[in-house]
Amino acid sequence: MIIDLRSDTVTKPTKGMLDAMFSAEVGDDVFGEEPTVIALEKKVAQLFGKEAALYCPSGTMTNQIAIKVHTQPGDEVLCDTTAHIYNYEGGGISFNSGVQAKLLPGERGRISAQQVTDNINPNLDWLTHTSLVCVENTANRAGGSYYSLQQMEELASVCKQNNLKYHLDGARIFNAIVENTYTSSDIGKLFDSISVCLSKGLGAPVGSVVLGNKEFIAKSRRIRKVFGGGMRQAGYLAAAGIYALDNNIERLKEDHKRAKELGGIMSGLNYVDTVLPVDTNIIIFNLNDKIKPEDFVKKLADNSIKAVGFGKQAIRFVTHLDFTDEMLEKTVQVLKGIV
Repeated sequence: MIIDLRSDTVTKPTKGMLDAMFSAEVGDDVFGEEPTVIALEKKVAQLFGKEAALYCPSGTMTNQIAIKVHTQPGDEVLCDTTAHIYNYEGGGISFNSGVQAKLLPGERGRISAQQVTDNINPNLDWLTHTSLVCVENTANRAGGSYYSLQQMEELASVCKQNNLKYHLDGARIFNAIVENTYTSSDIGKLFDSISVCLSKGLGAPVGSVVLGNKEFIAKSRRIRKVFGGGMRQAGYLAAAGIYALDNNIERLKEDHKRAKELGGIMSGLNYVDTVLPVDTNIIIFNLNDKIKPEDFVKKLADNSIKAVGFGKQAIRFVTHLDFTDEMLEKTVQVLKGIV
């Protein structure tokens, strides 16, 4: 039994998902004739109350498309220091859009309305033009922390008052939703664009969707083509996304429950220095000087458990639909046996 805690992207399609994929009706998406892709786009747009949506190969692409559409070369985007768009998208902010990021030190990955207000550049020729605010919910590098609806509303108000576009990197947005009282439609009212990933906690093998108004999506479709993201019979993949949305949202709570149990165990181990609060399905912990990260990861690998280092003494575990109670029990036994 291999236990993979590297990411929630490692899941394999279930039988039900595979059945949906193999029975999908397909066409040609570039020609706008892909019925299953169209159905997925309409479904996600309706969930968030947005006018339109665009299916893309990855969350990196949906984020980068949004940045490209919302900005002009020389502009500036405000985001947290831990933001995925800055740390894990290959420098795409500058490479694809010719804009720069101003990094704000938020509270566990969450920037505040006041921070945005304080960092909007005056309209002076020698300063970059602040045009976009991007938030990540949940925040990956911050250990799966999430924004409250009030926090997102306050940010939306500042953006509106200052004529800034407001983008949500919602790679794990449903993990946030199931832990809160707000809904997808509540979120949709606040943002100019939203990226929703289907291949993380929801368990689809491939794909993300970017949402916005019709004009934004028309521009996004052209940018997707420029980025090489135009697909043909993509309905086989889109069908997995539809199945994931229909079947795998509420069960995210199971991942959170296992993650919190695992985080509690980690807190009591003599080789663990600190554990970030576990809010959803991500556990980030720091090892003390009793063990090197590479040695720790090797000890896990020797027991058929996969994990990754997350910088210096940090390790990240991510629970998902392929991580069972039996796997949790074995993981705990292995962790307690490491000296």
